[in-house]
Amino acid sequence: MRFQLTEDQRALRDGVRGLLERRFDREALRAAVGSGRLDRALWRQLGEAGFFALRLPESSGGVGLGLAEAVLAFEEAGRALLPGPLIATHLAAGEVPGAATGETVVAAPDGPLVEWLADADVVRGETAGAVPVRSVDPLTPLHRLPEPATAAVTAPAAGPVAVLLTAAEQLGSAGRTCDLAVQHARLREQFGRPVGAFQAVQHLCADMLVRVEVARAAVYAAAVTADPVDIAAARLLADDAAVRGARDCLQVHGGMGFTWESEVHLHLKRAWVRTRRTGGVTESAELLAADLAAEPV
Repeated sequence: MRFQLTEDQRALRDGVRGLLERRFDREALRAAVGSGRLDRALWRQLGEAGFFALRLPESSGGVGLGLAEAVLAFEEAGRALLPGPLIATHLAAGEVPGAATGETVVAAPDGPLVEWLADADVVRGETAGAVPVRSVDPLTPLHRLPEPATAAVTAPAAGPVAVLLTAAEQLGSAGRTCDLAVQHARLREQFGRPVGAFQAVQHLCADMLVRVEVARAAVYAAAVTADPVDIAAARLLADDAAVRGARDCLQVHGGMGFTWESEVHLHLKRAWVRTRRTGGVTESAELLAADLAAEPV
């Protein structure tokens, strides 16, 4: 069976990418890294564009689209390294006043960590005793919950939709680092030849592309079925594509990838932080194993 995006879905994807390219370009990314604060004007603009209300019914003031369209939008957000508690606010649309329009920033515990707690207007879930911790990602401030609270987390941000949207963000990041690696391999010269002419670099780029396309197929399929097992498989593949893709992209760039001017290291750091969310490798692997063990021989 072949799965193809509809014309409307392609238009949505292109529209989100165009908005982010205009509003969150390289200069804005650097400014966000330096400030460590959420851009409220950008947040409201996302709300006006319908980003948070994509799955909210039209009768409730939303866009009235489905999970597949939300996945496309969050893939673009991951590609752009868009900061902020995107998933928590998206899930709160229709329940928390102002979340759908971007007037309200919503945070929620997700596993042992809470992202953007200090910048949130509304916090869903128990965060008593949360303490700030130093985040490896300069674009994702973190608080850690105390151990008893962590064990009892049942916040809205921890469900299967959140797991899938995290996979979509990881997919977008993996696609971006693949593009960056190929672009650098074509333009950067060593010994009078583009570095992409060397077989070792070609293999890195080819492996990155394979991981991205396999993860994309899994994420898009899970968006159609919404099956928890499919979502678990998609999350495993997307996490792997994002982390390994960013590492391979650093290898292609060499020392340049670690410089502050490059966005490659930011993709790796964001990918690491996302793997800590609920539904990461251990939980998804256990869900898949349980499903396989339950199947009749």
